[in-house]
Amino acid sequence: MTVFPEELATLEADLSARLVAVEDLLRAEIASDYALADITARHLVEAGGKRFRPLLVLLASQFGNPDSPGVIPAAVVVELTHLATLYHDDVMDEADVRRGAQSANSRWGNTVAILSGDFLFARSSKILADLGPEAVRVQAQTFERLVIGQLRESVGPQTGENAVAHHLQVLADKTGSLIAAAGRYGAMMSGVDAQTTDAIAEFGECVGVVFQISDDLLDIESEVSGKTPGTDLREGIKTLPALLALQDETTTEELRHLLSRPLPNDVDHLRALTLLREHPAMLAARDVLNEWADRARDLLQKLPDTQARAALNVLIDSVSDRKI
Repeated sequence: MTVFPEELATLEADLSARLVAVEDLLRAEIASDYALADITARHLVEAGGKRFRPLLVLLASQFGNPDSPGVIPAAVVVELTHLATLYHDDVMDEADVRRGAQSANSRWGNTVAILSGDFLFARSSKILADLGPEAVRVQAQTFERLVIGQLRESVGPQTGENAVAHHLQVLADKTGSLIAAAGRYGAMMSGVDAQTTDAIAEFGECVGVVFQISDDLLDIESEVSGKTPGTDLREGIKTLPALLALQDETTTEELRHLLSRPLPNDVDHLRALTLLREHPAMLAARDVLNEWADRARDLLQKLPDTQARAALNVLIDSVSDRKI
């Protein structure tokens, strides 16, 4: 969990206790009498994770009554949904590793991985049925955006569509929408008024975009975090720095050529990394990140001046300046 400053220690202790309750319910909800479903559903839960989305549910609930009975189940819903999308993403990406462990598709095959994701979606739907029709509606709208975001990413920008704008819309749909839902659920379930709920949800979407742009930058700069740098570059995936470089008239033909294709050759991969790290596109991508972060901070000004708002400010700062 994000480490908050000393003046928020009481809130942090409260959130930590509530996250334990989320974790307990999460593990209870994925249990199955069928051994294979039980094993595969637990695979990513036990691999760990930051539980960022449940944390946002809990923080949003602080603007109302955080003890409301729907808050903890709603936090479990967003984490189950997130985990389900990871199973499906790994199949589409043919990933071998997830959260430092062997991916489900690599271990059990694509069919089992897809069905494991479907199982988690089913379990989240079962919880939602007890949270009311509005909660179900939010999930349906979010799921639609998750799917559309994946479709956008899969087919790429259409003729005449700006590639950078397309990429940012993918980030908003694929990541921002579920984080927005997390904020909305926490506010809804705790009895927050509609205007404040909308502001928290919009804040969550901005945070999601910031998180993914930060991820784009880390993929280029990640030697500072001990991660393997340039994974997206090697696979020929054009993230924000690459897209901005391709739109820059000063970009050399050498870099354009390297960014146009996968780079399995180590020499080409290192050359692309070196050129991109030195390119103004890195600073331009950081500027885009800061614009979204500032938008998130502006939205926080619409919220009551509480410890929860201060914690959300810390959250956006930590996401903007990620090292891992």
